[in-house]
Amino acid sequence: MDLKLENLLADKENLERILDNLMEGIIAHDKERRILFFNRAAERITGYDRIDILGRDCHEAFGAPFCGGRCSFCGEPPNSWTRVDYPLNIVSKQGDPRRIEMSVTGMTDETGCFVGVLAAFRDVTDLIGLQIRLGQVTSFAGIIGQDHKMLQIFEQIRELATNDYPVNITGETGTGKELVAAAIHNESQRGGGPFVPINCGALPEGVLESELFGHVKGAFSGAIRDKKGRFELADEGTIFLDEVTDLPKSMQVKLLRVLQEGTFERVGGEETITVNVRVISATNRDLKREVDRNNFREDLYYRLNVVPIELPPLRDRKNDIPLLVEHFLKAAREKGQKATGLSKKALAVMLDYPWPGNVRELQNAIHYGLVKCKGKVIQIEDLPLELRERNSRRGPVRKLDEQAVRAALELTGGNKAKAARHLGVGRATLYRFLADFPDVS
Repeated sequence: MDLKLENLLADKENLERILDNLMEGIIAHDKERRILFFNRAAERITGYDRIDILGRDCHEAFGAPFCGGRCSFCGEPPNSWTRVDYPLNIVSKQGDPRRIEMSVTGMTDETGCFVGVLAAFRDVTDLIGLQIRLGQVTSFAGIIGQDHKMLQIFEQIRELATNDYPVNITGETGTGKELVAAAIHNESQRGGGPFVPINCGALPEGVLESELFGHVKGAFSGAIRDKKGRFELADEGTIFLDEVTDLPKSMQVKLLRVLQEGTFERVGGEETITVNVRVISATNRDLKREVDRNNFREDLYYRLNVVPIELPPLRDRKNDIPLLVEHFLKAAREKGQKATGLSKKALAVMLDYPWPGNVRELQNAIHYGLVKCKGKVIQIEDLPLELRERNSRRGPVRKLDEQAVRAALELTGGNKAKAARHLGVGRATLYRFLADFPDVS
């Protein structure tokens, strides 16, 4: 055997041996998606044997694009590649849902030409699940929260990542229904595909039909060209129907057909259009009650409400207020705002307020405070009028004394949430006390 070829084969075998001993899964494929390498960790994580994978198109080998809607090799292969890192939910060959963290890097030949990609990934399914169960996460999929009610929402989003069932999200105005819908989409195999929202209550019936299903040129006055509707735009992705209870009965019938058959016609058109869309709906009303009142079709209710998610109002998860405040302040600082914090007294006022507008109202209050603030810290006088008026009406804090609070804080290592539980008071009460007696903390 030629010595150069022998050395080359030896180097290849040594490289494979090294990569097979990594804990990370490694997949390499060329520009035509043909898999060139698949190490033992990749076998373990995905459940596929390399003998069944090597040399095959990755889309065919795995039954569907491994990277879902994020795939850049579905059409013409790219001529270059910038490294990308993203989380991904997959289903193993055995049908087990797995959460992985993926890093995809471009490969070049000796002349510097792009020839394919190398994907490294690790299985974090058990780690993420454990962190959520232990309350060690402060955010998930772009949603801020650590309250046990929000941790349950995070678990539901994870569970929904590996299936395509319709989801109906209920919650008061401002609780973040669209944010949760986008998180479900991004965590699913459709992530990277289109996420198309529409507010069903914001448009009159005639316009709504065209917005949902599109129209053809000349269908009505002003229809000067063919136009795709939201369902067409959401093909291979997710459509989010906000305030779905505001749909007129005529639209409910047409929506039911799309859910049952995946087909519709544009307004004024005869061609039947087929789409593959996941439907997520939301409402701030009780959907079942609307059915009982004959305002909403019962058959459509059962089509939409396959997996219900109920978002808690902010007043029921006040432990998350400091987290949300810091999140909004950080976002403001990144945009050049001068204010860097919130005073203890201002935070105590926020914890005591019922927040009828929920997270959206809290965000608005922070933005208002940033505008009014003269220094680097938002004070009580910088808050919106309704918060200041409520603060002026409340009486002094009498449930606590300095010695007991100091002891509780020392016992819990300064953890105010745990200290409040130890003292048998709400967190807002403890924050108000610390605002009135700053020397204690």
